[in-house]
This record gives sequence, C-alpha cells and structure tokens, in this order.
Amino acid sequence: MSARQYPASVDVAIVGSGPTGAAYARVLSERAPGLTLAMFEVGPTVSDPPGAHVKNIAEPAERTRAQVASEGPGERGTKVASPGAAKAGVRGARPGTFLLDDGYVFEGEDGLPVAAMSSNVGGMAAHWTGACPWPNESERIGFLPDMDELLAEAERLLGVTRDAFDSAPFGEIVRERLAAAVDDGRTDATKVQRMPLAVHRRDDGRLVWSGSDVVLGDVTRTNPAFSLFDESLVTSVVLADGRAAGVVVRDLRSGEVHEIVARAVVVAADALRTPQLLWASGVRPPALGRYLNDQAQVVFASRLRDVAPLGADAPATGLAEYSGVSWVPFTDAVPFHGQIMQLDASPIALAEDDPVVPGSIVGLGLFCAKDLQADDRVEFDDAHVDGYGMPAPRIHYVLTDRDHEVIERARAEITRLAEAIGDPVGDRPFTLPLGSSLHYQGSTRMGAADDGESVCDTDGQVWGVPGLFVAGNGVIPTATACNPTLTSVALAVRGARAIAASLA
Repeated sequence: MSARQYPASVDVAIVGSGPTGAAYARVLSERAPGLTLAMFEVGPTVSDPPGAHVKNIAEPAERTRAQVASEGPGERGTKVASPGAAKAGVRGARPGTFLLDDGYVFEGEDGLPVAAMSSNVGGMAAHWTGACPWPNESERIGFLPDMDELLAEAERLLGVTRDAFDSAPFGEIVRERLAAAVDDGRTDATKVQRMPLAVHRRDDGRLVWSGSDVVLGDVTRTNPAFSLFDESLVTSVVLADGRAAGVVVRDLRSGEVHEIVARAVVVAADALRTPQLLWASGVRPPALGRYLNDQAQVVFASRLRDVAPLGADAPATGLAEYSGVSWVPFTDAVPFHGQIMQLDASPIALAEDDPVVPGSIVGLGLFCAKDLQADDRVEFDDAHVDGYGMPAPRIHYVLTDRDHEVIERARAEITRLAEAIGDPVGDRPFTLPLGSSLHYQGSTRMGAADDGESVCDTDGQVWGVPGLFVAGNGVIPTATACNPTLTSVALAVRGARAIAASLA
C-alpha cells in the first residue's frame, strides 16, 4: 500500500480528533489562520463529513458499519451493553466502543470493569448523547475567572441548543413533575430544565447531532493550512531542550514511521490514552494518571400516570421524541446530575391487558460525583502493551465510604423521582458497572500551581514542558457529576487561545 505524504514540519500537531482536538483546530483556524496544523487520529474515518455523529447516518447497516469500524484494534463484533446484560454479569461495551483487554481491576479494588474507548475520526463524539450541561457549585473550576465565557464559547463550537425537543408531547409534563419534587430551595441555575444538547432540528424536522465535524466547522475544513490524517498512530512526543518539538507517527496503512517537527503539540486523545502517550514519551510528572475518576451511574424507569393517548400526528420513534431530554442539575447538597429520558425503554410490554401509551415509559439516570483520591489512577509499565503496541492502561480504582454513601443516596433519590413522575417500572433501581458513564476525568488534571498535584497549567500546558499541551476530559480537576464534554471543550478553547497568542 502506498504511503501518504506527511508534512516534514507544522506549527501545531494535534493528537486526537475528538471535540477537544477539534476545538484547538477551530480556534487556531479562526485566530491564527497562518499557522499550519496537522491532526492525527489512530482510527479510521467512519462518516461524511469526517467526524460526524453516526446517528446522522440514515441507513442502519451503514451506521452499524461505522460503529464496528470504531471499535479499536482488537476483535470486533456485536456489542451487549444493556442494563439487563449488566445485571446478568455480561461485560459489554456500547456500539462504537471497545473495552480494555485486561488491567481494568486488581484484587481488593473496584476497578473500572467497563472502561471503554473509541478509535475513529471524531472520537467518542461520533457516538455520544450530546448532553452539554454547565457545571454547578463545586463542579466548577474556581481558579478560572473566565469560566462562564469559555463555556459559552464551547456551546458555540458544539452547536448547543435547548429547543430541539420542544415539540415532545410529554416533555413539559415530565419537567413539571420533576420540578415539583426537587426545585424548592434551588437557585434558578440548578432547577429542573431542558437539557442543553449538541443537536439541532432541520427545517424538515430531522435531528442532526453534533460531532467533531460541527466543532471543526467550515472555517477549519476550508483552511488550507489544516490537514487531517486518519489511521495514524502517534507513538511519542519528540522533546528537544526540554520542550515539545514534534511527534513520531506510524502510518497504520503502510507501517511507515515519520517524525514531524512542530512548534507546539496538543495531546487530545482521551483520559486513558493522553497519559499513555505522555508516559511513552518520557513525560511523567508526579500527578500523571492520578485522580482518575468516573461517575457512578444509577438508572431506573417510570411509567407516566394520567397521560392521554397521543394523536396520529405524534412522533413515531425514539423516546426523546416523545418526552424530550430533561436535566436535574448537580448541587453540593444533592451531589448527582440527573439526565432524564436517555434510556430507550418505550414502548415496553407490562402485561397483555395493560396497554402502554407510547412514550409514557420514562428513563431516569443519575450520575454521582466521585470522592477524589490520588491513588485512583491509570498507570503504565514496559511489560504490558495494548493492541496498538503502546503501553497498556492499568487501572487502580477504589470507591470510598463516601462514594458508597452517595450511590445509596442516588438510589433513594432516583426512586423518589420515579415516583414523582409516575409509577416505577421494576422493583428497584440498578447501579451500572463502574466505567459505564464513559466520563473519565482527572488523569491529566489542570492546576493553578505546579505543586505536584496537577499535570498542566490553566492553559493546558504541561508543567515544565513548554509547547506541550493536553486536552480532553482528563484535564478537568474537579469532582463532577455532569457530562464533561462542554467543560473540556471550554478548557481547550483557553489552551488554543494561548497557542494562537504565542505562535501567531
């Protein structure tokens, strides 16, 4: 197979094509269009335009092929990741993702048994739910005074809307019943509301979900100084005189290896593979891989009571089309983030003589903030390698007494919310296996000072290594319960602006 033409040098090399890597490319294209940018993605292009959400692929067989192509270097096949399968002890990944082969749990620890990743242009943003809530109270990063402006800019890049499901016939009913149960004493920002979503509805009524293609935008795609290389594994960051000076890339199509000079390098892989690349490059600050945290997830379902059958013009498919997507924000007093209507549980058969109104089965999910510990970590060694030949992630992870308490509180709260909405379906809520959230954070955390407790500064630049930036959910330093993508894109905006100011 003939080799592609890789550049000998660029101004900025971006490792990873997910939403944060795409945010760097977009902001740099807007603010410093004279800089040459090269983006490297280990996985293939699975959509048109590159980085688009697979839910936008209309043909089911094509969508399935895109998901399978995203499932990494190992064995690919049918995915089983339903709550029922998890209850039965099946360790499965969602379509479009793949699990760690081993090293996900060690004796005496809880581990992250279903920690998963995606390898494709667009990263996990080709497969995500699109939820973009703002962090609240202790979820927020207190040492960033410009956080609100950054979050607003992240909304612009991700194409966030709040009205895509306004026509959902049960949406207001769900929110009214939730609000009656939880809003008392809350601030306006933490009351029940529509979920901010990276999705828009076209004039013909079709939903279009945002992926990295939306973040890149036309300004990046038409930038002659920007190039995207898929199936390109970055094996190390090149260092010279203590600073980032380029990357080593293996073309997975031809096997050829290229060294590309760069003035700045952005590693935006994910919360497991960003620290992997730094470790493989000999960049090993004390906090690398530490403070790893997931969001324990509790799910339940409820049947709406006292709702009339829908008319013939009601939406015919998709739970969200009936009931929208509602948000119960995190607070320090109630340390869970509620994402309502995300479980596709309707219509379901309860009994032959008990017909279910389509759309009346409501899925509820509560995500719990983790008690942060330095010993919760992903680490690497020379003895274990992954399917790409890189140092394999080895995860050490333990739930604290406080974590168990919060999960039990979440189980009680989700039961209360299910009863407020209607009649709970099933005997009790279910706690999903750890890692199910796909919201891993903290492994390359940001800090206000180089005190050994963080990996990068407030611009995302790795302490002590000028020109090397990290991006992604791993940069978030706080214990969050809300979906992290909006926050991580906001932090990427800050880093991209810093590069634009220093290199342009």
